This record gives sequence, structure tokens and C-alpha cells, in this order.
Amino acid sequence: MDSLRPLVKPPERSRRGVRQVPWLLALPGVAALVAFHLVPVGFGAYYAFTSWNGLTHASWVGLQNFRDIVDDATARGALLHTLELAGSFVALANGIGLALALGLNRALKTRHLLRSLFFAPVALSPLAIGFLWSWIFAYQGALNRLLGSIGLSSLERAWLGDPSTALWTILVVMVWQFSGLAMVLYLAGLQGISDDVYEATLVDGASPWFRFRKVVLPLLAPALTVSATITLIIGMRAFDQVKALTNGGPVAATETLSTQIYSQTFALGRFGYGSAFALLLAALLAVAALTQLALLRRNEARL
Repeated sequence: MDSLRPLVKPPERSRRGVRQVPWLLALPGVAALVAFHLVPVGFGAYYAFTSWNGLTHASWVGLQNFRDIVDDATARGALLHTLELAGSFVALANGIGLALALGLNRALKTRHLLRSLFFAPVALSPLAIGFLWSWIFAYQGALNRLLGSIGLSSLERAWLGDPSTALWTILVVMVWQFSGLAMVLYLAGLQGISDDVYEATLVDGASPWFRFRKVVLPLLAPALTVSATITLIIGMRAFDQVKALTNGGPVAATETLSTQIYSQTFALGRFGYGSAFALLLAALLAVAALTQLALLRRNEARL
């Protein structure tokens, strides 16, 4: 029997070596992330504290760029417009998306077709959609023609040229495009609710409103957290729609932090000042998203 034993004992596999293999496989991806994302972010953060025109040597100015932002009325207006647009967008996109998800969850036979139609704008270019809606909101565009044809010509106006309405036209376009994204997220949450839960509430005689408020909405808390966080990020980074519809006008009524980053950096050549706007937007976005995420997570645990 001893002759049947292998003459050479197979080498034992080292646990340490086995653990090192996944890290080696992930190394190219990690290297690409550091080289093409973290390093540019680090350089951008550095240039936010410099005066640089993109060509010559950057000179250190400390917090001067941020003082200029605070003293600039246009910059303060851009910050206010960003917050107004993002807050309104989160509320409307999630409200409409939830309503669409509830309506298209199970009852309608054509729900699959309608889901595709409502989600289709999400897959389109925001810039292309912005140019399409600029024709609708033009003074001689489709909206004013429709109002005139139904006897409401008194409501016709230059929607994109009026400072009181220009920002809200951008909001309409963003909500129209991304409500389908919120709908899909809520549909995923609704699909995870067991039929037994609905049947139990029906047997107990619960009203639709009570069933929605006490049963469906608490079970949708994780989907609400994801959808609200994603829409907040989209709202605060709004750029393509603003560029296509108003280009920041009229009289800076629709300037946002994103448009200021573009105009100050690439149009005026103030790379340091534009980097300060970018750093401000990144910090504001991180604080707002993490705060909202923490509050929603706490609400999930309470439910």
C-alpha cells in the first residue's frame, strides 16, 4: 500500500496567496480609478486656491476665490438657483414617479408599454431634449400656439425670456425627463412587496389610503432613499438643460453652479475661480446627499 502513495507531497496552498489573487485582479481597475478620477479631483481642489488662466504658472491666493464668490451677486444667485431647482426637482420627480409606479404596477393590461414610454426620455440626451423643449417654450412655439388656439392667449409669454418663469421651465423639462427613472425605482420596490400583504389588508377591510400610508409606503422606504438621493444629485448637477434652454439667462436668472463652472473656466479663462465653484458644488453635493441619505436611513429604521 505504501507504494501507491505519491512520492511527492503536493504543495499546500497558502491562504495568504489565495487572498492576494482578488486584489491583483482588481489592481488595474483601482489604478485607473486613481489615475483618471482621484488625481484630477486632487488637482482641481488645489487649483481652487490659486489664480490660474490655464496657461501660465498658477499662483497661490488662498481663500480669495471663495471670498470673490461670496461677494459676487451672480455667484450667490447661482447657488440659490441650484438649491431651488434641486429641491423642487426632488419633490416633483419623486411624487410623479411614485404616482406612475402605483398606477402601472399591476392593474393595467398595457402597463408594460406605458412603462417603456415613461422611461424612454431617461435614455435620451439631456442636451437634445433641452433643444426640443426650447422650441416648445419659444414665443412662437408650440405652447403659446396651443394656448392661443384654445382661447387662452392672455397666458402667452416668452417663457424662456421672462426671469420669473425661465427657471421653472428648466424644472418642467427635468421632471418630464427623469420622472420615469423614479418610477422604475419605485416599481422595483413595489414588485418586492408580497401579494400576501395586499390580501391581508383587503381581508381586514383597510381603505386604499390607509393601505398606502401604513403598509405600502413603509415597505417602499428603501426605494425612496435610493430615488431621492439619485434625483438630488441630478438636480444639483443640472447643466445640459440650462445650457440648451436659457444659457444661464435672462439676466442670470437661471445661472447655476454648473453653468458658472463652465462659463468662468472655459469662456472667461479663470481656471482657478472656476475650480473654486467646482469644489463648492462638490462639497455642497456631498453634504446634501449624505445628510438626506442619513435622514432617510433613520426613517427606514424607525419604520
